Amino acid sequence: MKYKHFGIGIFLFCLGLIIIKIPEFPKAGIMASIALLIAYWWFTEAVHYAVTALLPVVLFPILGIESTKTIANEYMDSIIFLFMGGFLFAFALQKWNLHQRFALILLSKIGYSLNSALFGVLLATFLLSMWISNTATVLLLLPAVLAILKWLETLNLKNSEILNIQSSFLIGLSYASTIGGMATLVGTPTNMIFLREFSKHFPNEKMNFLTWFLTCAPISIILLWILYKTLQKFFMPSQNWKLDKNLFSDELVILGNWKYEEKMITSLFFLTVFLWFTRSDMDFGNFHWKGWGNHFFIKDWVNDSTIVMATSILLFFIPDKQNKSQILTWEDAKQLPLDIILLLGGGFALAKGFEISGLSQWIALKINVFVQMPLWIFLIGLAIIITIISEFASNVACIQLMLPIIISLQNQNQLDPLTITLPATLAASLGFMLPVATAPNTIVFGTQKIPIKNLLKMGLIMDFTGILVISLWIYFLKYGI
Repeated sequence: MKYKHFGIGIFLFCLGLIIIKIPEFPKAGIMASIALLIAYWWFTEAVHYAVTALLPVVLFPILGIESTKTIANEYMDSIIFLFMGGFLFAFALQKWNLHQRFALILLSKIGYSLNSALFGVLLATFLLSMWISNTATVLLLLPAVLAILKWLETLNLKNSEILNIQSSFLIGLSYASTIGGMATLVGTPTNMIFLREFSKHFPNEKMNFLTWFLTCAPISIILLWILYKTLQKFFMPSQNWKLDKNLFSDELVILGNWKYEEKMITSLFFLTVFLWFTRSDMDFGNFHWKGWGNHFFIKDWVNDSTIVMATSILLFFIPDKQNKSQILTWEDAKQLPLDIILLLGGGFALAKGFEISGLSQWIALKINVFVQMPLWIFLIGLAIIITIISEFASNVACIQLMLPIIISLQNQNQLDPLTITLPATLAASLGFMLPVATAPNTIVFGTQKIPIKNLLKMGLIMDFTGILVISLWIYFLKYGI
């Protein structure tokens, strides 16, 4: 516990209660003081962020913001179950080494040159992080990347060249996990926070797994390609060295043939994805697909959380043939990150407080003048602000604090809901520059194989590239060129 920051947070909270008075919204000043305390403790990690996330349960009812019963409901939203189901599949993948098999198959097919190996690492990381957490993806693939870098010692390379190649692979591993997380709703918690708030405030707007994927996957693919070409340009040697052809195939041989358990997990995984994609209606010109979610009595009752919970629960019933148990057991499920679940719930409670106190409306009124500029410029400016915040604070904390304000801004100006909220959400994932900006950055920087200047250089390029691609893609998708 950091007592200095703990004390400063309490001081700011008390000072806010005394100074911040908003006559139009009597509760807004109190809510601002609570938000100031939570934001400061989140940003400085005065106490564990999960503990800070529990403050609304205590402070909201005591200070007259909202009842305990209402706020407690925010901590068990349906989006939480989407998150939990995704993690259960991640545990199954890790338990039965499926992540390693997928990565090795991909790397062995891409090719055996240094550049193709780099692309293979980026693609494997990208594909895995679409479905499991960015941090887990980096931890799972880091040993394979370090094995490739170990091979560099057999080449006649200068130390500067080795450092650059190490930077390209490790920075690429971190950034590709972040970029892959943007592509699907389950890729990163910020996406799920967006889904919850968007569905709540704009129930008539279409937003589900398929809609998100069709909108955001192209952005991720563009950023992945830019990342690959940029790493090639700045860090990879002009000579495209050939890797040992047995580097990946030997590891696949060690894994052996596909096991029964691996086949079952893979089948359930693809079933989940298929059900996600086909739940809603789709239009392909003259062809119209009637989603299964609109049939029978389940219309509006089943969502993406229902699907992943149903298939992940099946993992607890399917027997495994090796240990005479089940593919997934409750001992495996105990790894569920309670801290992240509480962080998500705390963010939902904070958003509720912003809304019912009128604080988000008041802040939106104050910054309303900026909406008068061309919308595409406003979107870029908003993405820049959120990206800067996310470099120093948790991506989740950043979007939890900003999204209620952005939604109020949309309501007051009747802007297209998706156009203003989605770029902000994606921008919260961008923090590429600093080692502490994201957990993947911290992990790869901790290998001590990346000069800080290389991380800052690539981070600056990818931050601004991401801001432009995200803002302009979403804008032109809605309004055209």
